[in-house]
Amino acid sequence: MRSLHCIAIVVALAIAPYADGQVATQRIRGDVAAIDGGQLDVRTSAGQIVTVRMSDKLQVSARSAAGPDALVQGAFIGTTAVEQADGVLKASEVHVFPESMRGAGEGHRPMATEPGSTMTNATVASVSASSKPASHGTMTNATVAGVASSGAVLTLTLRYNGGEKKVVVDDGVPIVMVETGDPSLLVPGAHVVLTAAKALDGSLTTERITVGRNGIVP
Repeated sequence: MRSLHCIAIVVALAIAPYADGQVATQRIRGDVAAIDGGQLDVRTSAGQIVTVRMSDKLQVSARSAAGPDALVQGAFIGTTAVEQADGVLKASEVHVFPESMRGAGEGHRPMATEPGSTMTNATVASVSASSKPASHGTMTNATVAGVASSGAVLTLTLRYNGGEKKVVVDDGVPIVMVETGDPSLLVPGAHVVLTAAKALDGSLTTERITVGRNGIVP
């Protein structure tokens, strides 16, 4: 019997053997072109229409813009960042997670997307603000412990099981609120990102879709 292979890392659009007669996953970004029952048409940035079947187990999440006031003590966040010479992380993006996702992916790890980039999921233990510009960046998911005013450079202390990191969030760094959504958000023009499993016959099926709200591109 031919052995099956576990796919550890899937590159978008790549194809590899997969269980149950399917092949590797495909990452799709674009705008909803049409929705018909359990079928979703997505228009990619290249103008191509990709048709994806939505699983009966479909989960929809939403992303919306948030401000520095969302970075408060006790918040669980994720930040992408790069480590500076002094060991402090400089954020390029921050995601604020709902309480239902607290603890998900907790920890600090490198990211393969960009050399030196990191991701940290953690709880923020403190927040301080200053007008002094910061230097570098990484990604950290954590709970925020302090509050800071808009327009300031924020320094967050992020704590996770087994460690602690400081991350600087400059004014203007995107702060995104992660929310639970539902299929009603899938309307023509909505910005979406999804991962679909591709079967041997070429058909695509997804169980998770992220939708941007109010113009946000997830």
